This record gives sequence, structure tokens and C-alpha cells, in this order.
Amino acid sequence: MDTQQKSLQKHEEWQGKIEVISRAPITNKEELSLAYTPGVAAPCLAIHEDPNKSFTLTRRGNLVAVITDGSAVLGLGNIGPKAGMPVMEGKCALFKTFADVDAFPICISSQDTDTIVDTIVNIADSFGGINLEDIAAPRCFEVEKRLKEKLDIPVFHDDQHGTAIVAGAALINALKIVNKQLADVKIVINGAGAAGIAIAKHLLAMGAKNVILADRQGLLYSGREGNNDAKEEISRLTNLDKQKGTLADGIKNADVFLGVSAAGAVNQDMVRSMNEGAILFPMANPTPEIFPDEAIAAGAKVVGTGRSDFPNQINNVLAFPGIFKGAISVRATQINDAMCMAATYAIADCVKQELLSPEYIIPAPFDKSVAAKVTEAVAKAAIDSGVARQ
Repeated sequence: MDTQQKSLQKHEEWQGKIEVISRAPITNKEELSLAYTPGVAAPCLAIHEDPNKSFTLTRRGNLVAVITDGSAVLGLGNIGPKAGMPVMEGKCALFKTFADVDAFPICISSQDTDTIVDTIVNIADSFGGINLEDIAAPRCFEVEKRLKEKLDIPVFHDDQHGTAIVAGAALINALKIVNKQLADVKIVINGAGAAGIAIAKHLLAMGAKNVILADRQGLLYSGREGNNDAKEEISRLTNLDKQKGTLADGIKNADVFLGVSAAGAVNQDMVRSMNEGAILFPMANPTPEIFPDEAIAAGAKVVGTGRSDFPNQINNVLAFPGIFKGAISVRATQINDAMCMAATYAIADCVKQELLSPEYIIPAPFDKSVAAKVTEAVAKAAIDSGVARQ
């Protein structure tokens, strides 16, 4: 039985990967009176007088909403909110498993930006944070932007920022292997959707100077016909020489390739055209842009993918549990760039220098030290940047 068949069987068996359980014992009249009426009136009135007490008198302070419109589910595309529910439940299970953060899946039956934003704003008082998931670009950019303007709790689109944070951490350590500096390398990113654009912005914030993005039409540059607003915005910051052509043209003499695109987008000739000590992160799932053995045979020095059956899995689970745990632990009003950067370096630092190798540049998903270190770093960054409320 293959993984897909076994997973389907297990989902039928589980009938859901999460459940709600009571933290309050209700086994007698006194316990019933304390947890519910008449005693529950006291915390209700306390929250009415001071809304911030909703974080301490209810589960809100440790509860994250995992929200999708079903428009970009994994690599499956626009399969709708109901079909996206198994992914949202899985995300909630990861929150609990890796950082003891409670999370609840919410699948919105609309792909209208106004409706999505209004729905989330209207339910936000039940949660301590909002994790946006599997919302297609460019709508995801507008949804996140507007929610950050309207809400005073953390809003985080994991497909964008989680991917960027973990890829950035992997690149920090990969560059140590090849003895190159981020400011000096040429970086090519294939895929100019939510993840690709977020990775580009994050790497630029980290100090990268020479970044080029590509999509199905070829290399992005400012003023290119067909650019949407998001692509035009990132094109003003990247490919400053306005190089034109295909991905193969852009990858020539590059030091780093990051793929968030499609299977088979890179071949061995393209890898051979890169500079010595090439770093490749073909992260398309389930089939990468090029398989690691093919890339290494063509001269790549370090390769990481999104898969668990190859070394250097670039997995968002290294980021989002600790990021939210850190943010909600200090009751942050947002997850800002400083907190994302702190998470990147915390993940990279989990790989000890003496253990660093081409096959080990990023901690394994089940490394229990990662979430704790990310939590601590993010909480400190929230305090230092002035967005913490406690």
C-alpha cells in the first residue's frame, strides 16, 4: 500500500485529526456551577470591563485559527474549502504536537477578498492569532495586508513567510559549506507566486543583493507585459539589470537556485551552467524541480528539497509552531519582519557548526529543540521591536 492509499485509509479511521476536549472537570453540581452558570457570569463581566482579560480567562491566549479558502491547496490547486479541510486539520495537529498551541481549522466558502477579510475580522475575537493557509496569489497578499491593518493579533500567511524563513535558514548554512557570502551570490527563484515573492523579499532583507525571479513566462523584470501588481512590485527590487529570457538564461552563472514551481523545471545542463559550489533548493512537492541525485551528479554542492525522503528537508513545521508560540506568549499585536528574521537565524543556529555538512544544513522536523529556540527568539524580537503587550 502506498502513502496516498494508507493516508486515505487512516483518515477514514481517524474521522478527523483533531478534537475538542474539556480542560475543566464537570463531574458534579459545584464543578458545573463554576464552569458554566451561574459562576461563568463573573469572567464574562470581567472581560466586559477589560477585553484583554479574554486572553487569560478563556483559551483565546493559546488558540490560533488556521484559515483557507481552498484556492491553492498543497500542489492540488483550487479544490475548494471542503477539500482543503484535511490539510487544515493536519496543520492544527502540527501546532499542537510541536509547540502545544491549540489551533482550529476554518474553511471559508468564498474566494472574494472582501468576504474573506470580513469573515476573519468578524471572528477574530475568538483567537489569539490567525494563520492563513493555501490562499492563492495574488489574493493572499491583499488578504494578509488588510487583516494586518484591521486586527491587533498576529496574522501570518505560512505559505509565504514560513517557507521564506525556513529556506533562508537553510541558505545561511549552505553558504557556509561553499564559503560564499549572501551579498555576493546570484540567486534565482523559480515561481513568482506567494512563496517565491516572499522568499525574494526575505532574502533581500537578509542582505542578498542579486536576486532574479522567473515564472512560466520567463524572467521577471520591471515593466514586463503581463506582470500583476505583486510581480511588478517585486520586479522593482530584483533583476535590476532587467535581464530577459528563460529560466535557463537566468540560472546561468548563478550560485543559488530556489524552486517553488513545478516538477522537472530544472535539468542537469542548467545545473552545469551554474557557478562552482552551486546550491539548489528544488522545493516543489511531491516531485521537485530536479531530484537531488541528478543535481549532485551535474555538479551541485548542496541540495535541499521539500521531501522527507532526501537530506535537508525544507519544512515549514520548523517555523510556524514556534513563531506563533513566541508571538502569543508575549501577546504580540503582529508578526513583523524582525520576528521572522529572528526565527530564521534561530533555525539556522540549531545546526551546530561541527555537524554542518552538505547533507545536514537544516534541523530535522522532529528535532525537539527547534520550536523552543524559535519561540524564545521570536518572543524576544517582539519585545525588542515594541509589539509585545506583556
